[in-house]
Amino acid sequence: MTSVRSAVAVVGAATSVAAGLVVSTTTAVPAALIGVAAADPCPQVEVIFARGRNERPGTGRVGAAFVDALRAKTPLNVGVYAVNYPANIEIPQGANDISSRIQDMAARCPATRLVIGGYSLGAASATMALSSNDRGFGFDRPLPPGMDSHIAAVALFGNVTHRMGGGNISPIFGDRTIDQCNGADPVCMDGLPQTIAQLQGDWQNHLQDGYIGSGMVNQAADFVAARLAPPPPAPAPDAPPAPDAPPAP
Repeated sequence: MTSVRSAVAVVGAATSVAAGLVVSTTTAVPAALIGVAAADPCPQVEVIFARGRNERPGTGRVGAAFVDALRAKTPLNVGVYAVNYPANIEIPQGANDISSRIQDMAARCPATRLVIGGYSLGAASATMALSSNDRGFGFDRPLPPGMDSHIAAVALFGNVTHRMGGGNISPIFGDRTIDQCNGADPVCMDGLPQTIAQLQGDWQNHLQDGYIGSGMVNQAADFVAARLAPPPPAPAPDAPPAPDAPPAP
């Protein structure tokens, strides 16, 4: 569980050092996204999204922007589940709720295609929920075999576990996952800022506006929409050859 402890430490240290630049706790969230789930109990698609550290309950700004962009790119009915966790340092608690929601939807709505997403601390929770062996340290609801068949795509933003080699996300989700790091975002970039001033300057890349304004949220929506699209139809079989003409009398 070193990756989890490291993730908590990195997020906590970075937000403390970058005083005054941390993810806002007063950002308004659209009312429709403050509840835990959308009204339709079995939508064609459900986005399960974990907000970032210290964001208000709901999907957070990155999650809301991602859902809006995805809805604009697919004709499918897209529902939303906002992960229910305090979003302070509780990565395992968020992971447990993500896993519980995946299993609940698989049982109640087996035809619903799930999209798992998270920003900042929420991305770490999503990574843990989809891990291959990241148990313990408070995470006690690993996905049982077969749950991956319900998950169409994974979209992560500012994922602190990216610094630790992508955490322990199961390789089964490899071609279904987009893991976005915005430039010199100190939470997920390769290497570490060399000075406090550099950290404070780079911290803007980690904020919600950095991911929304850079186009990365829109890119992730394109990626997910492509995985929700139906496969192209099989080519029509070749027509049988015409019969030989009868011989002339």
